[in-house]
Amino acid sequence: MSKRESAKYKIDRRLGENIWGRPKSPVNKREYGPGQHGQRRKGKTSDFGLQLRAKQKLKGHYGDISEKQFRRTYDEANRRRGDTSENLIGLLESRLDAVVYRAKFVPTIFAARQFVNHGHVKVNGRRVNIGSYLVKPGDVIEVREKSKQLVTVLESVQLAERDVPDYIEADHNKMTATFARVPGLADVPFAVQMEPNLVVEFYSR
Repeated sequence: MSKRESAKYKIDRRLGENIWGRPKSPVNKREYGPGQHGQRRKGKTSDFGLQLRAKQKLKGHYGDISEKQFRRTYDEANRRRGDTSENLIGLLESRLDAVVYRAKFVPTIFAARQFVNHGHVKVNGRRVNIGSYLVKPGDVIEVREKSKQLVTVLESVQLAERDVPDYIEADHNKMTATFARVPGLADVPFAVQMEPNLVVEFYSR
């Protein structure tokens, strides 16, 4: 399975933040942006700039999903009752690739999408190969029998750099995870501060 190291770290460098909290991130050594002008002193960012950056950071965290797909997720969050920013986080965390990543079956969100696309995952006993599939509370996600011994899976469950959040009940012996509930912003273990309220402002303009 490809790890897309360079691509995902480009997102870190561009934003100047280690958005997944990974020890290998180049931002740990260089906090400035890439390119010859990366070290220039930045002026004050406009409101639009702050909103755009918040959107890029959130999109990047979930594997740099396409603008079309992200906008569709926002529209659904806005359509639902309650706080749109909380709804947005809930929908993003309900994505199958996000649940597979949070359950620590794979080391990165990019690997999670590929893992799902390649048919290694079942939801409630049915094979699902769409990363954006929305998991519901109570759904059981499991790694297919043939895939349980993959090196990437065995290595990932041992990773000490992150823990499984409490809205996912993972059993790494059986390689299953139950999506217990839809989380809010405060429940999600983001490595950096996410500002979904600014994303809502960006799309509300």
